[in-house]
Amino acid sequence: MTTQRDTLLNLIATHSFKLGDFTLASGQKSDYYIDCRTTTLHAEGGRLSGLVLYDLIREHFPHAEAVGGLTMGADPLVSNTASASAWHALQQGQDPANPATKLLQGFLVRKAEKTHGTGRRIEGFLKPGAPVVIVDDVCTTGGSTITAIEAARESGMIVAGVLCLVDREQGGRANIEAAAKGAPFISVFTATNVRAAHIALNQAR
Repeated sequence: MTTQRDTLLNLIATHSFKLGDFTLASGQKSDYYIDCRTTTLHAEGGRLSGLVLYDLIREHFPHAEAVGGLTMGADPLVSNTASASAWHALQQGQDPANPATKLLQGFLVRKAEKTHGTGRRIEGFLKPGAPVVIVDDVCTTGGSTITAIEAARESGMIVAGVLCLVDREQGGRANIEAAAKGAPFISVFTATNVRAAHIALNQAR
């Protein structure tokens, strides 16, 4: 039986993974490239990303009040995960519009504070003292994820955990775990998983 996680892995391997000669944003050379946004912005890929991340949050961080991350890699993940919590509430016979229904809210971290309006760096949910989960699509060195962790803490929120859709296994995990200061870091997939799925799918054609 194919699970939601298996289907999501195959979508990432199909839409987001390429073999070749690439220079990453970090300046490192690589024989493959992963752009998860082509999957997380895909209708079914986005839906599955939200469901898979929401299930992980329910399992490991059930007390979390919100999910957030750095724009723009985290944008579709945050939106779809928050929406998944509302769909779950409906399935349980609860009214998502009722303030008493516990839902997972969403927030996005800007790369820099706005220079106009409220000047906020965090958009959406913002509640000092609230436990939150930071998400990111691809973790290479962990820089984007760490920026979101620091911004959430500076705003007064408590980082309960960190989720990454794909860990490139290039040092990001260690950097993120150091910045998370004890908050668990969980990757849904590794680059090794995605590469293997990509090769298997191409061999089957």
